[in-house]
Amino acid sequence: MTDTAAPDTTMAAIIEAVTAGRQGDTAGARTRLLALWEEITPTGDALHRCTLGHYLADLYPDAAQALIWDIRALDAAAALTDARAQDHHASLQVAGFYPSLHLNIADNLRRLGSFDAAREHVEAGRARVDALPDDDYGAMLRRALVEVGEAVEAQSTEVRPTAPTM
Repeated sequence: MTDTAAPDTTMAAIIEAVTAGRQGDTAGARTRLLALWEEITPTGDALHRCTLGHYLADLYPDAAQALIWDIRALDAAAALTDARAQDHHASLQVAGFYPSLHLNIADNLRRLGSFDAAREHVEAGRARVDALPDDDYGAMLRRALVEVGEAVEAQSTEVRPTAPTM
């Protein structure tokens, strides 16, 4: 957050739930995020919806359930402005969200056997990689887009060994 912005209690609650999930409390994290979704509502703050959907998807091992939340995150990103994202953190640009969002959708579609649709999202993610930082995070996403693209071409529905898990 910038120094002049008021504390964002919803983002803090999302981050707290995600941290719990990463520490092994997947069910608890999912329950907390679902409760927050009810507070945010499907038409609420786009940054909250995008962030919550993106992280909640990772808490579902079932690709269909994860896909629902990844699509909600992508839809929210379309309504998000750089100004709103930068209210949370000055370095954020919405364009940088898209490679990861498309990657996650592509991977879930691939796991569901929808290879043509997965390929479209791999390409959409690749088209936006210039918005990624030139750091470890950007390199990881670029590699993951290659991996998912290769899995799509191989028509593999297996979970990738490098796929993020909570």
